Amino acid sequence: MTSSDPQSHNVFVYGSILEPAVAAVILDRTADTVPAVLHGYHRYKLKGLPYPCIVSSDSGKVNGKVITGVSDAELNNFDVIEGNDYERVTVEVVRMDNSEKVKVETYVWVNKDDPRMYGEWDFEEWRVVHAEKFVETFRKMLEWNKNPYGKSMEEAVGSLLSSGD
Repeated sequence: MTSSDPQSHNVFVYGSILEPAVAAVILDRTADTVPAVLHGYHRYKLKGLPYPCIVSSDSGKVNGKVITGVSDAELNNFDVIEGNDYERVTVEVVRMDNSEKVKVETYVWVNKDDPRMYGEWDFEEWRVVHAEKFVETFRKMLEWNKNPYGKSMEEAVGSLLSSGD
């Protein structure tokens, strides 16, 4: 997964972007992925929000996927989608196919003490309830980012549906 191309990045995803249709909207192509594990973090549900977050946790472990070969423009799309509540950081994951340790980018929740964090986020539950809405919303967010027409993102896109938690 290493590349001599300075424009190529690897991004660890662990939430809504695990859904191939969601990743395809962000990348404008099918994502090349490798299953991986991030140690030292925990994935939480967020009360009232349909997406998860991760924060550092000594005994934590997060299963996800590494999207390989991400261009600078595609990485910018990830930044737009993740917004200000997440910080892009470089971490080390372990590939599940060959146990290789790999440096990747991922998005960590900025507010490590957020009282809305609880439990364990469930991808399959999210997929059934929210996947289609995320595809539509992320498409609108990226269209807005290309041409905002003087509108704020919320004016152009609206807010993501609350999870009802």
